[in-house]
Amino acid sequence: SVALLVAVIGIVIRSRRLHWETSVGLALILGGASSNLLDRIRFGQVVDFLDVYYRSYHWPTFNLADSAIVVGAGLLLIELLFSK
Repeated sequence: SVALLVAVIGIVIRSRRLHWETSVGLALILGGASSNLLDRIRFGQVVDFLDVYYRSYHWPTFNLADSAIVVGAGLLLIELLFSK
């Protein structure tokens, strides 16, 4: 968790020089990862509680931290593909 704190501080310091997509993407990834890490420390497992299904199709259960990680990675991918 100390390494995570150092990474967050480093990104905050450098974020003034980054595009907003990169800053927000990294913040979402770090926030989601730290949330999952805290769940793992407190409960011994990550607590997933969002269960989406339609008729017989069932999407794997996930949590908001997982969603933040996916959105953050998407923003980084957009920045990578479309930046000049």
